[in-house]
Amino acid sequence: MGADQQRMSVIIDLYPLDNFLAGQKPAQLEKDTSVEQRMERMKENYKQRGLRRHVEGILLVHAHNHPHVLLLQIGTSYFKLPGGRLREGESEVEGLRRKLTSKLSPASEEYQIDWQVTDLLSTWWRPNFETVMFPYMPPHMSKPKEVRKQFLVPLPEKCVLAVPKNLKLLAVPLFELYDNAHRYGPIIASLPQVLSRIKFRYH
Repeated sequence: MGADQQRMSVIIDLYPLDNFLAGQKPAQLEKDTSVEQRMERMKENYKQRGLRRHVEGILLVHAHNHPHVLLLQIGTSYFKLPGGRLREGESEVEGLRRKLTSKLSPASEEYQIDWQVTDLLSTWWRPNFETVMFPYMPPHMSKPKEVRKQFLVPLPEKCVLAVPKNLKLLAVPLFELYDNAHRYGPIIASLPQVLSRIKFRYH
């Protein structure tokens, strides 16, 4: 039993928030201006391409020895993990590396980040063209519209991050996310539970 528990534990190194410099790069405007518009676009894309595959990175730092998750904020009230839709035939790891580079890497070659995509931590399913998603495949779901996978992406000890100027990069403590679906939505609010099997080593 002890050996099994040890195998299930993932240990990652967390570095202080101050180790990461954040700059800006040109804006990356959202394709949709409302949830309704987003669902309509998803419906059209589904007709052409089928299941939407979406990947996100869980990037962690620490402040005062408490884990913080890096989130992107759009406007005043919408938060998301860095990531996005995969291209046709693209692998999850390569797609997530591409999306992280697009969202968070500086344009300068000198500061490019070698993203290390590691454990798959959670999978969410969208049964219909609605906002609700489930952390399991509902029994009645024969043709899901989207699958969203979240991967752990350990950060290097130090790096420079560059954020599109229409977005804000926030480091949000786990205690603020916990049981706070009203502000962050159910997927992000579930991160404290998702991360509960991770052991953090603070530096």
